[in-house]
Amino acid sequence: MSYSLIFTIAFAAAIVAGLLVKFWLATRQVRHVAQHRGTVPAAFAQTITLAAHQKAADYTIAKARFGLVEMAWSAALLLGWTLLGGLDLLNKLLLGWIGGGMVQQLVLLAAFAAIGGLLELPFTLWQTFRLEERFGFNKMTWKLWLADTLKSTLLGAVIGLPIAALILWLMGAAGQLWWLWAWGAWMGFNLLLMLIFPTFIAPLFNKFQPLDDPTLKERVTALMKRCGFAAKGLFVMDGSTRSAHANAYFTGFGASKRVVFYDTLLRQLNAGEVEAVLAHELGHFKHRHIVKRLIAMFALSLAGFALLGWVSTQVWFYAGLGVQPNMSAPNSALALLLFLLAVPVFGFFVAPLSARLSRKHEFEADAYAVAQTSGTDLSAALLKLYQDNASTLTPDPVFVRFYYSHPPASERLARMTAAA
Repeated sequence: MSYSLIFTIAFAAAIVAGLLVKFWLATRQVRHVAQHRGTVPAAFAQTITLAAHQKAADYTIAKARFGLVEMAWSAALLLGWTLLGGLDLLNKLLLGWIGGGMVQQLVLLAAFAAIGGLLELPFTLWQTFRLEERFGFNKMTWKLWLADTLKSTLLGAVIGLPIAALILWLMGAAGQLWWLWAWGAWMGFNLLLMLIFPTFIAPLFNKFQPLDDPTLKERVTALMKRCGFAAKGLFVMDGSTRSAHANAYFTGFGASKRVVFYDTLLRQLNAGEVEAVLAHELGHFKHRHIVKRLIAMFALSLAGFALLGWVSTQVWFYAGLGVQPNMSAPNSALALLLFLLAVPVFGFFVAPLSARLSRKHEFEADAYAVAQTSGTDLSAALLKLYQDNASTLTPDPVFVRFYYSHPPASERLARMTAAA
């Protein structure tokens, strides 16, 4: 049995196994949430109404069922691009039209992204204008959606094509250790994006106004000073123009760090609750979660580039994924696309490890927030956010362990109560 056939079988088996696990988890989630839809959990009976609990259940079930259709379509597209010859056909068409070289490789990447985006567009539109609309979360108009799509496409081309061209050039010109140089370029690119995102990219999509509530500003400033955190500014983002979901986050690093509050968050929470939510985010910095995640990203991306450097020289890698490698033209773009298609298939099975680590970090950030502010305010804020975002209070435990990056409300509040 040839290496290419072995790889084909392994790839197909991983797709089928992953799909079966995803369907099993989704059906467990739907069944568990539906079984508990009729009664508010005892721990929340005094704070969450039955109507809100049932809305969260219905929203969770609707998203899970929509996800079942979407994952089946994604698996079909993956097979179409790989084993059924879609990427091979696209590559040959472009070779015949343009010929080999850098231009053909960049056009291949752009065409792949454009075709993939168009094939997934119906699901994006359905989710935004039907599912989110049905539960009262979508605030985006068709005009705004179209403007965002055009901006994202242009931004992707302006930013993405140059870094893609650099990596493709390194793959062909930097020798056997090209992957090390490409990794360095990729990391530098990501750090640059983190630096410029707050001031140059984010304002293209949202409006940011300085926080003008003097009482809240004073409390937040005092909290950050007490925690030893410095930021360039406190801003309010017009999240309500696109969604009713609420959030707060830090963005940038070094001197460009900003604290950003969604306007929806400020409308839903009082000053003490906002302070507690911010203290939770500060907890991530205090425990160096951001730095740890950056180091993990650096290490994983280095391993990924090293693996790409090896498989890009193996004929079985291309043939096993339904592509005939070019004999008289570079294969760099093909290798890159195939790698990006194949890695998530096998990486899916280690996703629970990442989710578990993320939940651990959330517990640590909660504990820090309780120590710095009021545990009562943090609990109240979390309950409001769970309710306003229609997050179910009764998720399936196995689904949680596999997917949830944040612990469910019952576990978070139980930890806070025990700590108090």
